[in-house]
Amino acid sequence: MRKSYYAAHVYMILGVISGLYYREFTKANDFEGDTQLALIHTHLLALGMLGFLIVLALDKLFQLSGTRLFTAFFWFYNAGIGITVSMMFVHGTETVLGSSVPEAVSMTAGLGHILLTVGLILLFVLLGKRLKEPAAAEAKEPASAQTPA
Repeated sequence: MRKSYYAAHVYMILGVISGLYYREFTKANDFEGDTQLALIHTHLLALGMLGFLIVLALDKLFQLSGTRLFTAFFWFYNAGIGITVSMMFVHGTETVLGSSVPEAVSMTAGLGHILLTVGLILLFVLLGKRLKEPAAAEAKEPASAQTPA
Protein backbone atom coordinates (compact mmCIF):
# COMPACT_ATOMS: atom_id res chain seq x y z
CA MET A 1 0.00 0.00 0.00
CA ARG A 2 2.88 2.34 0.66
CA LYS A 3 3.86 2.26 -3.02
CA SER A 4 0.47 3.68 -3.98
CA TYR A 5 0.70 6.36 -1.29
CA TYR A 6 4.20 7.41 -2.37
CA ALA A 7 3.21 7.38 -6.05
CA ALA A 8 0.20 9.61 -5.32
CA HIS A 9 2.41 11.97 -3.33
CA VAL A 10 5.05 12.20 -6.07
CA TYR A 11 2.39 12.84 -8.72
CA MET A 12 0.88 15.59 -6.57
CA ILE A 13 4.26 17.32 -6.34
CA LEU A 14 4.96 16.87 -10.07
CA GLY A 15 1.47 18.14 -10.91
CA VAL A 16 1.97 21.33 -8.95
CA ILE A 17 5.46 21.87 -10.40
CA SER A 18 4.20 21.29 -13.94
CA GLY A 19 1.49 23.93 -13.47
CA LEU A 20 4.13 26.38 -12.29
CA TYR A 21 6.37 25.49 -15.25
CA TYR A 22 3.53 26.04 -17.71
CA ARG A 23 2.64 29.43 -16.27
CA GLU A 24 6.19 30.74 -15.98
CA PHE A 25 7.55 29.27 -19.23
CA THR A 26 4.73 30.64 -21.37
CA LYS A 27 4.97 34.01 -19.62
CA ALA A 28 8.77 34.18 -20.10
CA ASN A 29 8.35 33.44 -23.83
CA ASP A 30 5.33 35.75 -24.33
CA PHE A 31 3.34 32.77 -25.61
CA GLU A 32 -0.43 33.11 -25.86
CA GLY A 33 -1.59 30.06 -27.84
CA ASP A 34 -2.56 26.48 -27.09
CA THR A 35 0.13 24.14 -25.87
CA GLN A 36 0.36 20.64 -24.42
CA LEU A 37 1.98 22.18 -21.34
CA ALA A 38 -1.46 23.30 -20.16
CA LEU A 39 -2.58 19.67 -19.93
CA ILE A 40 0.33 18.16 -18.01
CA HIS A 41 -0.85 19.62 -14.70
CA THR A 42 -4.27 17.95 -14.88
CA HIS A 43 -2.91 14.69 -16.29
CA LEU A 44 -0.49 14.31 -13.40
CA LEU A 45 -3.09 15.23 -10.79
CA ALA A 46 -5.92 13.13 -12.26
CA LEU A 47 -4.15 10.06 -13.64
CA GLY A 48 -1.34 10.14 -11.10
CA MET A 49 -2.40 11.52 -7.74
CA LEU A 50 -6.15 10.81 -7.84
CA GLY A 51 -5.63 7.51 -9.65
CA PHE A 52 -3.26 6.22 -6.99
CA LEU A 53 -5.40 7.53 -4.15
CA ILE A 54 -8.26 5.46 -5.57
CA VAL A 55 -5.95 2.46 -5.93
CA LEU A 56 -4.84 2.99 -2.33
CA ALA A 57 -8.46 2.83 -1.14
CA LEU A 58 -9.13 -0.26 -3.26
CA ASP A 59 -5.95 -1.86 -1.93
CA LYS A 60 -7.13 -1.26 1.63
CA LEU A 61 -10.43 -2.99 0.85
CA PHE A 62 -9.24 -5.83 -1.38
CA GLN A 63 -5.56 -6.38 -0.48
CA LEU A 64 -4.31 -5.80 -4.02
CA SER A 65 -0.64 -5.07 -3.35
CA GLY A 66 1.88 -7.82 -2.88
CA THR A 67 0.61 -9.76 -5.90
CA ARG A 68 2.30 -10.21 -9.26
CA LEU A 69 -0.65 -8.59 -11.02
CA PHE A 70 -0.45 -5.52 -8.80
CA THR A 71 3.28 -5.18 -9.39
CA ALA A 72 2.75 -5.45 -13.15
CA PHE A 73 -0.09 -2.90 -12.99
CA PHE A 74 2.04 -0.52 -10.93
CA TRP A 75 4.99 -0.52 -13.34
CA PHE A 76 2.98 -0.48 -16.58
CA TYR A 77 0.76 2.34 -15.32
CA ASN A 78 3.66 4.43 -14.03
CA ALA A 79 5.65 3.89 -17.24
CA GLY A 80 2.60 4.93 -19.25
CA ILE A 81 2.12 8.11 -17.25
CA GLY A 82 5.83 8.89 -17.39
CA ILE A 83 6.14 8.45 -21.15
CA THR A 84 2.87 10.24 -21.94
CA VAL A 85 3.64 13.23 -19.72
CA SER A 86 7.24 13.43 -20.95
CA MET A 87 6.08 13.62 -24.54
CA MET A 88 3.51 16.25 -23.60
CA PHE A 89 6.35 18.21 -22.00
CA VAL A 90 8.53 17.93 -25.12
CA HIS A 91 5.65 18.76 -27.46
CA GLY A 92 4.49 21.69 -25.35
CA THR A 93 7.95 23.14 -24.89
CA GLU A 94 8.71 22.90 -28.62
CA THR A 95 5.40 24.59 -29.40
CA VAL A 96 6.12 27.49 -27.04
CA LEU A 97 9.60 27.89 -28.51
CA GLY A 98 8.15 27.90 -32.04
CA SER A 99 9.99 24.75 -33.12
CA SER A 100 8.49 21.96 -35.15
CA VAL A 101 7.57 18.85 -33.22
CA PRO A 102 9.01 15.61 -34.63
CA GLU A 103 6.50 12.87 -35.49
CA ALA A 104 8.37 10.54 -33.14
CA VAL A 105 6.99 12.54 -30.21
CA SER A 106 3.41 11.64 -31.11
CA MET A 107 4.32 8.00 -31.75
CA THR A 108 6.09 7.77 -28.40
CA ALA A 109 3.10 9.38 -26.66
CA GLY A 110 0.96 6.68 -28.24
CA LEU A 111 3.22 4.06 -26.67
CA GLY A 112 2.66 5.76 -23.31
CA HIS A 113 -1.10 5.50 -23.80
CA ILE A 114 -0.77 1.83 -24.68
CA LEU A 115 1.19 1.19 -21.48
CA LEU A 116 -1.46 3.07 -19.48
CA THR A 117 -4.13 0.88 -21.03
CA VAL A 118 -2.22 -2.32 -20.24
CA GLY A 119 -1.82 -1.13 -16.65
CA LEU A 120 -5.54 -0.42 -16.32
CA ILE A 121 -6.44 -3.80 -17.80
CA LEU A 122 -4.16 -5.50 -15.26
CA LEU A 123 -5.80 -3.53 -12.44
CA PHE A 124 -9.28 -4.57 -13.55
CA VAL A 125 -8.23 -8.22 -13.89
CA LEU A 126 -6.85 -8.12 -10.35
CA LEU A 127 -9.97 -6.40 -9.02
CA GLY A 128 -12.15 -8.98 -10.74
CA LYS A 129 -10.22 -11.79 -9.09
CA ARG A 130 -10.46 -10.16 -5.68
CA LEU A 131 -14.19 -9.55 -6.03
CA LYS A 132 -14.75 -13.24 -6.70
CA GLU A 133 -12.78 -14.41 -3.66
CA PRO A 134 -15.10 -13.16 -0.87
CA ALA A 135 -18.19 -14.55 -2.65
CA ALA A 136 -16.54 -17.96 -2.87
CA ALA A 137 -15.61 -17.83 0.84
CA GLU A 138 -19.16 -16.85 1.86
CA ALA A 139 -20.65 -19.68 -0.22
CA LYS A 140 -18.57 -22.22 1.74
CA GLU A 141 -19.81 -21.01 5.14
CA PRO A 142 -22.86 -22.77 6.61
CA ALA A 143 -26.11 -20.78 6.53
CA SER A 144 -26.13 -20.42 10.32
CA ALA A 145 -22.75 -18.65 10.23
CA GLN A 146 -24.03 -16.09 7.71
CA THR A 147 -26.99 -14.84 9.79
CA PRO A 148 -26.26 -12.22 12.47
CA ALA A 149 -26.91 -13.22 16.10
